[in-house]
Amino acid sequence: MPFSLINDPWLPVRRAHSGAAIIRPSQLTENIEADPVIAIDWPRADFRLASLEFLIGLLAIACPPASPRAWPDLYHTPPSPAALEAAFAPLAFAFELDGDGPRFMQDFEDLAAGENDVANLLIEAPGEQTTKKNADLLNKRGQVMQLSRASAAMALFTLQTYAPAGGAGNRTGLRGGGPLTTLVIPPGSAPLPLWHLLWANVPTGQPAALAELPQILPWLTKTKTSESDKKVVPTPGAEALAFWGVPRRIRLDFLPAEPGDTCGMTGAADSVMVRSWRQRPNGANYDVFKHPLSPYYNPKPKEQLWLPVHPQPDGIGYRHFLGLVFAPDAASASLQPAANIITWRKDRKRVAAEGNTRWRILAAGFDMDNMKARGFVETELPVTDVADPARMELYDETLAGLINGADEVAALLRHAVRGALFSEGAKPDIKAGLFNNLRAQFWQDTEPAFYREAAHAAGGTPREDVSATFLQSLRQSALRLFDEAAPITASDHPGRVAQAAKWLGLALNGYGKAGGALFAALGLEAREAKPKRKKA
Repeated sequence: MPFSLINDPWLPVRRAHSGAAIIRPSQLTENIEADPVIAIDWPRADFRLASLEFLIGLLAIACPPASPRAWPDLYHTPPSPAALEAAFAPLAFAFELDGDGPRFMQDFEDLAAGENDVANLLIEAPGEQTTKKNADLLNKRGQVMQLSRASAAMALFTLQTYAPAGGAGNRTGLRGGGPLTTLVIPPGSAPLPLWHLLWANVPTGQPAALAELPQILPWLTKTKTSESDKKVVPTPGAEALAFWGVPRRIRLDFLPAEPGDTCGMTGAADSVMVRSWRQRPNGANYDVFKHPLSPYYNPKPKEQLWLPVHPQPDGIGYRHFLGLVFAPDAASASLQPAANIITWRKDRKRVAAEGNTRWRILAAGFDMDNMKARGFVETELPVTDVADPARMELYDETLAGLINGADEVAALLRHAVRGALFSEGAKPDIKAGLFNNLRAQFWQDTEPAFYREAAHAAGGTPREDVSATFLQSLRQSALRLFDEAAPITASDHPGRVAQAAKWLGLALNGYGKAGGALFAALGLEAREAKPKRKKA
């Protein structure tokens, strides 16, 4: 019998009380009152994130909420396992990993190609040239020799969903290599049933009709290739393809397990193992799709070219609220939060939170350097929102002002330190270690103050008071970090340090062009220029 991602138990989860379990997707709501499923339990963070996207995508094509009004019903009263099983059943044929028919996330036909080690399905695996040169010092070859079908399925889905540049025509994922995913974590007493997280992020729509499935699940039909610059473009009614893009032409190789074989990822036994896979170039080249779980930015607002956001080496923090949580009118031409975040704040939060204005965003994804994974970024951002929708716009503008003000101060600090440490005309690398570390420390130092003032703004404190209090924290952090980076007592040019410190102090108090820009960002009244002293 083919291995089914619908009918077979394969998904590792944790329950609130009984711990680890392996379930079918339809068992997500099993025993939800007494011992709910609360988390995905793969040993890898990228697999856990990919599993959440898999389940949200599955719900989106099997049983999505038909409208905003319909969404709360299954949030407050989750469907039974039997109801989920019935919803998933028509899709089962499309979610078979092996067998003679279409294979999940694989090329429609068998591929004549050389074999790749199964470990190379993992995004951080060393590339061919790295292995040939024995340069795989951090990501060693030979650590995963075989995978169970469950692990192979998730490795395949993870690669197809987050695929980086693969060289020689091997395409990136639908959102480019290593996209940032943002998920709503709704409020609620711990432990929160996983169902609530999934349902909070499922887009509204209609179940996919059988006739539409080949447009949504590409492996059900002849593989679309990208020779001659052919592209796959979004089509009405097939928006859910965003969850199921297949940019790589791949076929897994399945072999009977040898006695004592276990999965190199989980240690689980399986009667069939995957030790190798084959790949051909020129898979589907997806044009710009709007994925409902990713934020977007527009580098050229006049052209309306929206690109997915990707994680960066310096991580994710409150400075990213602008674009991840909200985008006021002033920023809406260049930044756009993920559709699920917008929908949550606009429609769902009010009916799900029952007066609780605090929720979280899970922001995660690979930090990629072209073909190389530098790391996997995963952060939970706490959000305190306003209870009254009528105050949402003012609240967002207030928080945007705090973030823009902090960005102004970070630039002032960098400029002052550069002036203190380097002579006029010098061109130090502002992205070098000193300046990068200074910037990172500044954002880290001021994060508690941001969340504190965000809560005050949500509670109704006037914007001017919130901004003035936050400015005090920005000022204290900037002056302290300046003194640490450019101590006057250790300098060969104390006059230069003193001059830079004076300039920074004046700017932080709103004087001069730089100070005026800072106060404008925070929404504070501009300072009058200090009168010049008359000569005696």
